[in-house]
Amino acid sequence: MANIKSAKKRILTSAKKTAANKAVKSSVKTAIKKVNKAVEAGDKAAATAALIAAEATIDKACTKGVLHKNNASRKVSRLASSINKI
Repeated sequence: MANIKSAKKRILTSAKKTAANKAVKSSVKTAIKKVNKAVEAGDKAAATAALIAAEATIDKACTKGVLHKNNASRKVSRLASSINKI
């Protein structure tokens, strides 16, 4: 454990930020799973609806700095291409 007051504060703030980032990443993964599940079922309408929700979630994660913009773009692109293959 740190002895310096500022180091103790950094530990607490980094723990808070880690928890927040983990929650955002988890919601992104859940949204992607929903799209993939709809694609596997072959339901294009449900997959398209899930893609819209997933794209919003991914974009929010990108603007919060949790995901890099290229990573976010790649995820959306892969989901869209999987839907187009149905």
